[in-house]
Amino acid sequence: MTRPTEIIVVPHTHWDREWYEPFQRFRLRLVALLDEVFDRMERDPRQRFTLDGQLAAVDDYLEVRPERREQVVALVRAGRLAVGPWQILLDEFLCSGENIVRNLERGLTRSTELGGAMPVGYLPDMFGHIAQMPQILAGAGLAHACVFRGVPQRVRTRAFAWQAPDGTAVRTEYLPGGYGNAAGLMDDAALVNRRAADLAARLGKWRPAGDDTPMLAMYGADHAAPAPEAPDLLAAAGLDDTRLRLGTLAEYFASQPATVDGLPVVAGELRSHARANVLPGVISVRGHLKQAMGRAERRVERYAEPLAALAHDASVQRFLDMAWTRLIDASCHDSVTGCGCDETAEQVSARLAEADQLGRAVCDLVGARLAATAPRDAWLLFNPTPAPRTALVRLDVETPPDGAVGLADADGRTVTAQVLDRARTLLADDVVPAAGLPAVLARVHGRELYGQEITDWSVSAADATLTFRVARHGDPAFDVEDVRLALAAAGQPDRWRVRIVAAARATVAALVELPALGHAAVRPVALPPAAGPVPAPVTVTGHTVDNGLLRVDVAEDGTLRLSTPDGVGVDGVGRIVDGGDVGDSYNYAPPAADELVDKPRAVRTVVRHDGPLTAVLDVVREYRWPAAADVDAGSRAVEREATVVTTRVELRSGERFVRLRVEFDNRCDDHRVRLHLPLPSPADTSYAEGQFAVVARGLTAEGGGGEVPLPTFPASGFVAAGGPDGSLAVLLTQPTEYELTDSGRELAVTVLRAIGMLSRNRHALRDEPAGPQLPTPLAQCRGVRTVELAVLPFRGAWHEAGVLEATEVYRHEPLAFPGTAEPTVALPAPAVGLAVDGPGVVLTSARDRDGRTEVRLVAQTPADTTAVIEAPGLRGAWRADLLGRPRDPLVVEGDGAVRLPMRAWEIATVQLDLA
Repeated sequence: MTRPTEIIVVPHTHWDREWYEPFQRFRLRLVALLDEVFDRMERDPRQRFTLDGQLAAVDDYLEVRPERREQVVALVRAGRLAVGPWQILLDEFLCSGENIVRNLERGLTRSTELGGAMPVGYLPDMFGHIAQMPQILAGAGLAHACVFRGVPQRVRTRAFAWQAPDGTAVRTEYLPGGYGNAAGLMDDAALVNRRAADLAARLGKWRPAGDDTPMLAMYGADHAAPAPEAPDLLAAAGLDDTRLRLGTLAEYFASQPATVDGLPVVAGELRSHARANVLPGVISVRGHLKQAMGRAERRVERYAEPLAALAHDASVQRFLDMAWTRLIDASCHDSVTGCGCDETAEQVSARLAEADQLGRAVCDLVGARLAATAPRDAWLLFNPTPAPRTALVRLDVETPPDGAVGLADADGRTVTAQVLDRARTLLADDVVPAAGLPAVLARVHGRELYGQEITDWSVSAADATLTFRVARHGDPAFDVEDVRLALAAAGQPDRWRVRIVAAARATVAALVELPALGHAAVRPVALPPAAGPVPAPVTVTGHTVDNGLLRVDVAEDGTLRLSTPDGVGVDGVGRIVDGGDVGDSYNYAPPAADELVDKPRAVRTVVRHDGPLTAVLDVVREYRWPAAADVDAGSRAVEREATVVTTRVELRSGERFVRLRVEFDNRCDDHRVRLHLPLPSPADTSYAEGQFAVVARGLTAEGGGGEVPLPTFPASGFVAAGGPDGSLAVLLTQPTEYELTDSGRELAVTVLRAIGMLSRNRHALRDEPAGPQLPTPLAQCRGVRTVELAVLPFRGAWHEAGVLEATEVYRHEPLAFPGTAEPTVALPAPAVGLAVDGPGVVLTSARDRDGRTEVRLVAQTPADTTAVIEAPGLRGAWRADLLGRPRDPLVVEGDGAVRLPMRAWEIATVQLDLA
């Protein structure tokens, strides 16, 4: 007798927390929907519900309905309501790998508090999936994933083994037809049988021969509740060979084997367009959100948390928790993506600004405590990288009125400082009537005046002059009442001269040796006239900058020629190309008759700093860009806007890469601006660093799912490409869109994509709308736009050419904290915090975990490697799982180091007991 086919029907809602309406308006609808669903579940024990894999919906609901918490807990514990494992359904490519881990960690923790997490990596609507997701899920104890978008054409069965770069694989369920493949099953009671038969036939095509486990039907849609009579309708369904029953997603996966044995293997990221659109334009729309995400993540992950952990300062943990709440919330797949309404984008921007502010507050607080050991004319410098480095720092210091200035460290070693700017010393020189003196004195607040503090003052009756001298630190004994008494004793001149004189100050640059994840202090000193030359100086000759490691020549058209001592050379770097974009927030689309503007009308170069430590040139190019595009006509406007694009070119002593900052005032609509970088050799593959991995991509993308598969891809840390004559790496500070163009001869990096519609019903490169057709005028991104990146020419493979190390240095500038101790106090000695070494080993996190210092390391290399961890007072070390649960102890060797063998692309979590 043939066993009937069983289909587990999962009632659910896909809940976009914020999208074409802002968060609070969507929450009103969420509360109403869940009120109805929970009331039904209370009345009918047959009801089941899966709440979209994200705890955020539960938290948002319970904040409004706290009285329902016990009911929610009871439903979860009974297995009738499936929640988690994520805190929020994220966009995997637009946040850091660490953000993904914290999202999962928080979601699992909160789900456990409510009765238990759904043990499934449910990823229903992400716009593609990162390569390391299987390792992340497995590291958190999840054996299953469930996906829709990005699955390649070669997948022909409902389950496959999704394999991370390190070899970790999880059983992954593909949702043919998406997370609503059974959405209309019970819309009409009279048609349930027919629709159930159709559903069984559709799902059966994905069931391999011999597989008799239940099939999965997702009964739900965006922001919708299932039919209240669903249990009765399914019970009445009369199919001879098919049995349908309600269940949660957790119940379905409990019926499936957790093994990947015998399943087809799909390795790496899932970004195929073959079975569904992946909407790649979200990578480049509203670029300021991506910049804000990158900035806030770095502030929290690589500055605030390590500072607090290594200083053993637990008092700031709540600030860090709040920062992570905002970072995780912003990572939502309709939030940082920028594909929502303007109100949503503004809320996301504010959330990211708060995360950055919280991280900065932690840095300020912990840094100030550390800097209390340094004299007040000194600076304490923190190195956020886990390797010692000689770093260029910019400091505001008091200087001699003339002559050279340098910086001295705690050992008395002196380095020359390059003066970048000198502050005014005469801040005011006014003549005021005697009756106006009270108003002058009213400007003094305590001892603050003109943003500085009063160090000295004088009253001269002979020439009726009142002089205040100010500096960064003033005289604690100053009392403005003494000034009033002195003025009264000076007689009654009709008019007074009032002068505010500041101590000589300058912004200087200096190369300072900094210990790994530690700090060192420096103070300004006067240098003798015969001070020695700077080793390996940066020189400027005409429009050429050279530091011995890289030469940069500015061409007549404003592009750059880069050349290295080992013979890598390339012309035309930094060409600006402006073209039309009549697409929407999800997909780029050029006008049918596009017009590309890439030749400036005028070019000039201005030298801002000429070395010897840093040289800065501004390349100013003037263009006339079309003011807009005509979507209906498929062309760009005749009207032109004069646009000045300034590319700041900076080359520092000792660096193999050139830093670029591109800035312009965007006064045009409906266009895309890209920075083109010709390659020393044509390439058929690009290598992009993203979330715990470097992914190889070709010149094309697989299509077939209803959108034209443009080969535009995301990168977060760097993208590199080239060949036997050399390669270029573009170093990045935020998620950025790039494309290998001109048959692999150029890298094009998107600087701006300005559009005016959330989604278009008719789109040249996409068959179906991706959302409602709503105007988004703020997505035109008018105003001043700035993008920063660096370009590194190199030979050989990226993992052998120091690209990772250069990226680490470029992304993580030192922090400087002003000293506050008395000037007589000696400079504190340099202090190492934590050192990590090993080929291809990257530190992604260092934080406090219940009194231990927890670090996350990734072997971003195609070869097995060994990580070496060293820290003062290291007493013990343990491997832990991704969620921080200690596992195997590690040996602390006689030299105080821990050596951790790592397989290629492994993510490792290590906990350290530090004295």
